[in-house]
Amino acid sequence: MRDIIKLVLISLVGLLPEYTAAQSFFAVRRERALILTAGTGSSTYYGELSNPGTLVKFQPNVNVGIQTYVSPRINLRAELNWFVLQGSDAQANNIGRKLRDLSFRSSCFELSATGAINLFSNGNRYYRRPSVNIYAFTGIGLLYFNPKADYKGKSYALEPLHTEGVSYSRVVPVIPIGLGFRIKTGPNTNIVFEGGYRKTFTDYLDDVSNKYTAPSSNPIVAYFQNPNNPAYNPAATGDTNNFNAGSKRGNPSKTDSYFLLNVKIEYYLPFDSGRKKGNGLFGNKRRKANYRYNKRGGVKRK
Repeated sequence: MRDIIKLVLISLVGLLPEYTAAQSFFAVRRERALILTAGTGSSTYYGELSNPGTLVKFQPNVNVGIQTYVSPRINLRAELNWFVLQGSDAQANNIGRKLRDLSFRSSCFELSATGAINLFSNGNRYYRRPSVNIYAFTGIGLLYFNPKADYKGKSYALEPLHTEGVSYSRVVPVIPIGLGFRIKTGPNTNIVFEGGYRKTFTDYLDDVSNKYTAPSSNPIVAYFQNPNNPAYNPAATGDTNNFNAGSKRGNPSKTDSYFLLNVKIEYYLPFDSGRKKGNGLFGNKRRKANYRYNKRGGVKRK
């Protein structure tokens, strides 16, 4: 009896590597319909306080999302981005910009839903996808922004101060549009390089859009309205101090925008949507085969 138990144990130990390999192979073979994305990169602001000719400015950006394929070439994605936008007249080359002396910094959140079309089609299983792929995407999103600036070492939110005499929403729709390049790095992972431009529907990302208003009686508000006021900038006198009520402060004919440049990791989650074959969450299920026996006892498919 002891010899039999020993033989069984030896047999089980011998089969363990094959079992482990089989389980690992099964884990890869399972269809994974959901893809987790996460990445980081830079954000660049375009508006009244940006420098002309600036294509990319390295400011922090972090994102996380979830996506799925609905066909061999089309995928849908929901994503959350956190990033920083900022601009300053002090960094401009134009003397008029330097005299205006406005600045802002904003911590932003963007929630978006996008669709992408890929250049190359996926295989009939997720792990048979191309080694490299290029895609274009667009969609819609919501942006939360909150421009701030400093006065005497303290940060102030600018929208509640109504520096141009108007109130604006700090939640606005945006339209993302861009391109990406995907590299397969393993059965369940990709690395992605992506650039996306965002068209917004506001000209107040930087709290600058239209004209100067009459100085406020509140010194803090008055400073943010016009840091070039002689009360704050004694050198701004005579012809240089033309930033008076009614004069141009920004350009309302063009809305602000921004650009996100990211490096991401895509991971295929061990989640099976229930489909047996195909390349999308709504792929066709495999048809159930019908069989019957022939006269010789073999299996014959209908």
